[in-house]
Amino acid sequence: MKNLADYIRSIPDFPKPGIIFRDITPLIENPTGLKEAVDGLAEAISTWGPIDKIVAPEARGFVFGAPLALRLGAGLVPARKPGKLPYKTVSVEYALEYGTNTLEIHLDSIKPGDRVLLLDDLLATGGTVAACRKLVEGQGGVPVGCAFVIELVDLKGREALAGLPVASLIEFEGE
Repeated sequence: MKNLADYIRSIPDFPKPGIIFRDITPLIENPTGLKEAVDGLAEAISTWGPIDKIVAPEARGFVFGAPLALRLGAGLVPARKPGKLPYKTVSVEYALEYGTNTLEIHLDSIKPGDRVLLLDDLLATGGTVAACRKLVEGQGGVPVGCAFVIELVDLKGREALAGLPVASLIEFEGE
């Protein structure tokens, strides 16, 4: 059996020089790797109590969010870029390295008191999942924690998620 990190392809200088892109494609193309990742996420959050909803940003968050939601008996709430959701939405703008981005969820996706897991494929600076947290809290939901397949430790994304437990299956640093 492979180590989960063995499924991750590292691509130097993408999308720009000096960046090493961590590609999950080999992981999700392999049914064993994908199952191990979903099982690992479920195990990592097993002590966090019941989960009503998973909020996952597009698009790679959806890949892990859907099977994990099925496994947990939870709903999946897609967090999307503006104009991609067909019903009334709430949105939050957040800072990127060069500019800003916006995420939206449907207005009725999160009910007050819903216990919500924030999930994405990768934790870098934490800005995307911190924006998801704002969307959840703005609707009265209760974020119970954040889970990731990969964490880029050197970028200190956990700091943007202060006050929440954070679980990651694979850590990369100093590369």
